[in-house]
Amino acid sequence: MSSQDLAGSDLAETTETQAETGDASAPDTPCPVVDSLEQIGSRWRLVVLHELLNGESRFNELKRETDANARTLSRVLDDLQETGFVDRRLEEESPVATYYSLTPKGESLAPVFEEIDDWAHEWLAECSG
Repeated sequence: MSSQDLAGSDLAETTETQAETGDASAPDTPCPVVDSLEQIGSRWRLVVLHELLNGESRFNELKRETDANARTLSRVLDDLQETGFVDRRLEEESPVATYYSLTPKGESLAPVFEEIDDWAHEWLAECSG
């Protein structure tokens, strides 16, 4: 029997053993992580979501607090509204104002941001102070 035959039979035994015992390794693709990052993973989306955790804000307040330019902020807010993370409210009294706030889906990210903050303080030197 050649070494290739032995290696092939070892692989087959390992696969059979894992199937019998239910001891399978992690899935090939981290689908929930990838899918989540596609919705919230851009820098500006995260910045806007984090800022809106403080409560409802007008467009210009968000622009000032996030340092995003108007075009980028408008695009990000539209994306977040379309994916169900942000609500938009138009105040038609003079002066006309647009307000943005988190939906329950957006608010559900608060513990995620807290965990990221805790991790950053532990592992990133520039956050330790």
